[in-house]
Amino acid sequence: MATSNQEEVRLLGKWASPFSNRIDLALKLKGVPYKYSEENLANKSDDLLKYNPVYKKVPILVHNGNPIAESLIILEYIDETWNNNPLLSEDPYERALSRFWSKTLDDKVSIMVLFLVTLLILMF
Repeated sequence: MATSNQEEVRLLGKWASPFSNRIDLALKLKGVPYKYSEENLANKSDDLLKYNPVYKKVPILVHNGNPIAESLIILEYIDETWNNNPLLSEDPYERALSRFWSKTLDDKVSIMVLFLVTLLILMF
C-alpha cells in the first residue's frame, strides 16, 4: 500500500512503555507522519477503550480508522504497509530469527514488569 496525503496514522501509547517506544521508532524509521496520543493508563481514554476493548492496553496503531493492537503485530503491519526502509531482512531465515528474538524479549520484559508490579504492590 503506498502512502498518500489522505492517510491518517495515530499511535496511542505511553512514554514509559517499551512496546509503545518500538512502534514510535519504527514509524520514524519508515518516515511515516503520525499523531501521537499519550495515554494515562490509570484513567483510560475513550479511544483506548474503543480501539482495544479486549486488552485495554497500549500501543494501538490507528491507520485510516482501523485499529491494530499488540506491538509485534503492529510492527509487521507497518513493515508490510510502508515498503521503504524495511524493518526485517529479505532473507526468510533472518526474518525468522528476528521474530524469535523479538518474541523472546517480549516474554522476558512482560515477566519483569509483572514481577516489579507485584513487588511494588507488596511493598505498599
